[in-house]
Amino acid sequence: MTILVTGSTGSLGRLVIASLLERGADPQSIVAGARDTAKASDLGVRVAHLDYTDPSSIAAALDGVESVLLISGSEVGQRVPQHQAVIDAAKAAGVTKFVYTSAPKATTSDLVLAPEHKATEEAIVAADLPAVILRNNWYTENYAADLARAAETGVVASGAASGRVASASRKDFAEAAAVVLLEDGHIGRVYELGGDVAWDYTELAAAISEVTGRDVTYRPLSADEQLAGLQAAGLDEGTAGFVVALDAGIAAGALADSDGTMSRLIGRPTTPLVDGLRAIA
Repeated sequence: MTILVTGSTGSLGRLVIASLLERGADPQSIVAGARDTAKASDLGVRVAHLDYTDPSSIAAALDGVESVLLISGSEVGQRVPQHQAVIDAAKAAGVTKFVYTSAPKATTSDLVLAPEHKATEEAIVAADLPAVILRNNWYTENYAADLARAAETGVVASGAASGRVASASRKDFAEAAAVVLLEDGHIGRVYELGGDVAWDYTELAAAISEVTGRDVTYRPLSADEQLAGLQAAGLDEGTAGFVVALDAGIAAGALADSDGTMSRLIGRPTTPLVDGLRAIA
């Protein structure tokens, strides 16, 4: 079985390939799809040029491939057509397993980033691909900047109110992807993946305190306070508004669910918040 991993030079893609190899996959059975193939030269697997905006490169990368992991693109606002290009090429190539990294409860969530994932999931269904949907919750690594700021200021500031986040380390999510790519029995499943424990921002501040060795407190922000602060820090109005909307979604509970699905898939507990933060400190 030949597996194509798109976005292979990104943080998640690299970890997925490492997890596939750790689980015994033949390096020659893995194709690392990358826009810049030079950046994939250290992955230890076959490399193919793959640009989401270049359908011919996608078709070429899929030659002889049976399974695909489509790691969602990073260009917000452009992801649906980019993903559609991969879906169309995979359908034409007759792939037997199509795995996509989506967002929590993508088809029903009010989270600001959910619509592009919802549209992608719908496109996968419309293409009648044999698919597995991995709805990834937040990566603990998303809080690297909060960790760095809190180490300097002693404050975690957010508009997430008392919302909870079932985060896990990227390595956990990468292992889950490797499992479904290598194992049979997952076609047709939609997995809501998250950490075993959902935490709130007061607990995030306490975890950062433990990691940094200094007292850190959580300061809740109103939407207006957060927007003004982000713009003062140099973010444009659109980007600042997007961040504020993300935190509003967290406050409303969009990332709070944790049912142990990922730990069951990977065969171990997910990485605790403190350990995940310590790894990126």
